[in-house]
Amino acid sequence: VQLQASGGGLVQAGDSLRLSCTASIGTFSSVAVGWFRQAPGKEREFIAAINRLADGMKLADSVKGRFTISRDNAENMVYLQMKSLRPEDTAVYYCAARYSAWSDIFYSREQYHYWGQGTLVTVSS
Repeated sequence: VQLQASGGGLVQAGDSLRLSCTASIGTFSSVAVGWFRQAPGKEREFIAAINRLADGMKLADSVKGRFTISRDNAENMVYLQMKSLRPEDTAVYYCAARYSAWSDIFYSREQYHYWGQGTLVTVSS
């Protein structure tokens, strides 16, 4: 499974941005997907996750009410819609995936087996 995240960029505080993650996999609905981010000097942290059939989602408390996660299994895409961006949202954002037989949601780095290269989001004040 190869993942590629895109959509990052430089925005101002309060702006919106949508990140995309595409996966090279035959049956995209067989994987659960998560978004993580890593700011300079900090550990990679969980942001959002969605189960394989998109009927279960989880967001980190720090982004609830501002970020949403969605997926389009027909297009092999997962999206992270980010609104009301803050300078503290500045980080490299990674998407990750793992095969899942059930409808579980995974929010630990160690639970994911495949990672994309990351896309940089910079929010200026």
